[in-house]
Amino acid sequence: MSAPQQNEVMTLAEWEEGWQQGMTGFHVHTVNKMLEINMDKVVAGRTAVKFFIPLCGKAVDMKWLADLGHSVVGVEISDIAIRQFFEESNMSYTEEPVPTIPGAKVFRNKEKTVSLYQCDIYSFNSSLEGQFGAMWDRGAMVAINPNDREKYAALINSLMAPGCRFLLDTLLYNPEHYTGPPFYVPNEQVRTLFGSTCDIEPLQEEDFLTEDFKSWGLDSLTEKLHLIVRKS
Repeated sequence: MSAPQQNEVMTLAEWEEGWQQGMTGFHVHTVNKMLEINMDKVVAGRTAVKFFIPLCGKAVDMKWLADLGHSVVGVEISDIAIRQFFEESNMSYTEEPVPTIPGAKVFRNKEKTVSLYQCDIYSFNSSLEGQFGAMWDRGAMVAINPNDREKYAALINSLMAPGCRFLLDTLLYNPEHYTGPPFYVPNEQVRTLFGSTCDIEPLQEEDFLTEDFKSWGLDSLTEKLHLIVRKS
C-alpha cells in the first residue's frame, strides 16, 4: 500500500455528486485502446463471453463488447451514468428493483445482453449473475479507496469462474505528488491481491502523462495493463 494515499477516502455520495454536476473527466468517448489491442488475449478464442465491468460508469466499451456478441454485467452507483449509457447507446431498457439489495436497481437492454446494477459494488455478489468468464477493470481499482483493495479483490475473486480472464488497468506515479483519485496501484500489490489464486501477466505499458496530470504536480505517469487468469 502506498502510505501517502493509504487513508484517502471518496464517499459514494461524492461519486454520485460528480455525475450530477457533470464532473466526469474520467469518461472516455471512444473504446479503450488497450482493450482493443488486447481483446484476443482476454477472449482467448471463446464466443459469447460473459464480462463483468466494475464501476462501469457509462463506458462505451460495454456497447462495443455487446456488439461483438458478448454479454456485459456492470455495477455503478450513479443511475445518471447508467441511464446516459443506454440513451447514448440508443438502447431501450427496463428498470427493476433488486430484491436482495435494498434500494438497488438493475437496468437491462431489450436483448438482455447488457445488465447494469445500480448499487454499492460491495453489495453485488455471485448470487445475482453467477460467475464470469472475463472481466475488464479500466477505472475501478484506481478509484476505490486504497484501504478497500483487499475487500475489492475478494469480491473479484468470488466472481471469477475457473479460467476467467481479467484485464486490469492500473496507474503508476509518485503518490507523494498527488492524493488521487485516480490512485496509484503498485505492481507488487496486484501480485499480493491476486497472486495466490491467479496467474498474472503484464501485457502493456504506456506513457499516460497529459497536461492535466502535469497540472496536478505529476512529472511521470504510466498506464499498465495486467492479464490476471484464474487458476483452474
